[in-house]
Amino acid sequence: MKLLSNYLYIVSTPIGNLDDITLRALEVLKNSDIILCEDTRRSIKLLSHYKIKKKLISYHKFNEQKQLAKIIKYSKEGKILSLVSDAGTPLLSDPGRILVNECVKNGIQVTPIPGVSSITASLSVSGFKDQFLFYGFLPKTQNEIDKVLANLSQNKFTLVFFIPSKKYDFYIDNFKKYFSGRKILIAKEISKIHETFIRENIDNLKTSKSLTKGELTIVISDKNTHTKIFDEKKIVNKIKKYLKKYSLKDTVNLILETEKINKNKVYNLCLKIKNEKNF
Repeated sequence: MKLLSNYLYIVSTPIGNLDDITLRALEVLKNSDIILCEDTRRSIKLLSHYKIKKKLISYHKFNEQKQLAKIIKYSKEGKILSLVSDAGTPLLSDPGRILVNECVKNGIQVTPIPGVSSITASLSVSGFKDQFLFYGFLPKTQNEIDKVLANLSQNKFTLVFFIPSKKYDFYIDNFKKYFSGRKILIAKEISKIHETFIRENIDNLKTSKSLTKGELTIVISDKNTHTKIFDEKKIVNKIKKYLKKYSLKDTVNLILETEKINKNKVYNLCLKIKNEKNF
């Protein structure tokens, strides 16, 4: 395979299993003069596995701007350059956008070498509609996440996010708040030994102490526009009316007969009202 100078190759790499790499990707890496890596320590494991020895340059979100001039200079000198991320397809919630735009500005061709992505891998096993929106990593603060999810909750498509495992409880609480009634797929360690897929209704999700390392890919099902909107004021009035005549259990069952909402949500609301004085 002959590679061309004055090109930047965007090379997709495995997200777990090292065998998940294309023959073309291996050829490109073997014939590159320089490989730009998000983390050279991570990339060298893959390259060593396939006995590839090339000059590696660290290229990540903290030095993107600083490295630009050097990389463009290498390309104009006729060097064959490849860009890889730690795992998966570069530029999808990974650094590289600034470099791609700079290459385009300088007449350097940018060519994708397609391959693995946790986004498409998760979607393929979700069973959800394939019309989707990919957001990436969500904000870390409550104010910002409220703005983002309030907007996205009005969207009818399947949604894909990345979240850190250590913040699992925080984000799941927010998903419950904004995506009640939808289904969720939580993908962990895709293609690795401990690959795990958690499938559940969002309202039924519980906190987890086992998801403490790495990143998770979250897929939330499309919005069912035929589902009744949860009218809390109307439900509360019904609950107050029923509790004056019936037990807590009977009240819950009566509500569920007419309202298509989560049983746990109804029970907790009934319990809260029952414990209030002078309801």
